[in-house]
Amino acid sequence: MATPEEMLQTMIKNLPEKTGKSLEQWLLETQKLTFTKHGEFLKYLKQEHGVSHGFANLIASKTLDAKNSDRQDDPLLSQYAGPKAELKPIYDRLITHITNFGSDVEIAVKKSYVSLRRNKQFAIIQASTRTRVDLGLQLPGVAETPRLESSGSFNQMVTHRVRIESLEDIDCELIDWLELSYDRN
Repeated sequence: MATPEEMLQTMIKNLPEKTGKSLEQWLLETQKLTFTKHGEFLKYLKQEHGVSHGFANLIASKTLDAKNSDRQDDPLLSQYAGPKAELKPIYDRLITHITNFGSDVEIAVKKSYVSLRRNKQFAIIQASTRTRVDLGLQLPGVAETPRLESSGSFNQMVTHRVRIESLEDIDCELIDWLELSYDRN
């Protein structure tokens, strides 16, 4: 009787014959997909490629293992994974603007947010919900507005917070606040 590991190795060996691709070829294709759930991969492999359930299960499991391994190595990938993946363009646009302020900007990716420093921390970026990125700014003495709110319980390391739900929220007013925080710190 074969062990579970031997059965797995036999399935992997039989993948090219049964599906037309090796496991490595499948992983190159499936890791590009934005799916986050095992069932999404199963459905895709079965419907789009006619892969049988057993082989689809194997490919889906190995794909998720590889994706999760990548995320553990890169906390930024983890912050913008799964349902928060659609927020990554907001982060990217903010970073583009911020790095244009000067070559002295230090970007420190933490487990749940990104710290932006010059001489000291001037801002943080955090994917707070599925639909929103919060930008924390260090602006002591600057009056609150409906949009530039007190940081409150959001984060004690900054004085203000701006909630960003779309790329359109990254406008001249927001960039001015960011640059003011950069200049003061």
